[in-house]
Amino acid sequence: MSLVVHFEIHASEPQRLIDFYSQLLGWRFERFGEWQYWSISTGEAPIGAEGPGAGIDGGLAQREGPAPEAGAPINGSTIVVSVDDVDATFARGIELGAAEAVAPEDLQGVGRVGYVRDPDGNVFGMISEVLSDGTDVRAVAVDPMQVTPEP
Repeated sequence: MSLVVHFEIHASEPQRLIDFYSQLLGWRFERFGEWQYWSISTGEAPIGAEGPGAGIDGGLAQREGPAPEAGAPINGSTIVVSVDDVDATFARGIELGAAEAVAPEDLQGVGRVGYVRDPDGNVFGMISEVLSDGTDVRAVAVDPMQVTPEP
C-alpha cells in the first residue's frame, strides 16, 4: 500500500495563503530556492525517510491559471486536517477570509467535519474525533452484531 507523503496548495497570491494557513493552523512556511514555491511544515512528526509519522508536510506553489470559481466542482484533491475543535477552527477560518463550503456536522463513527474554501478558493476539510455532544468516537465501542460482514 502506498502512503500519501506530500501535498501541494496552489495560490494566486502566495503570501495571502501563507498568512491564512499560518494564522489558522499554525503551519510554518519556508521559501524553497528561487522558485515561487514554499515548503510547509505542519507539525512535529511528518512522514519522512525514517518512516511513518503523525502527519505529512507539503508545499505552496504559485498558481498557473485562474483560481477556482465559487460553486464550481472540485478539480483535484482535497486535504482534510485534524483539529481539536472543528467549530472554532471553522469560525476562525471564516474570520480570516475563508468561505463556507460544508458547515460542520457530526458523522457517527467518524467524527465532526467541516469544509471551507480558503481565500484563493481551494477547498479543504477539518476533522475532530469529538462530536458536537462531546462524544469521542475513539471511545465508542462498536457492536460486532451491527457490523456487516464482508462477503
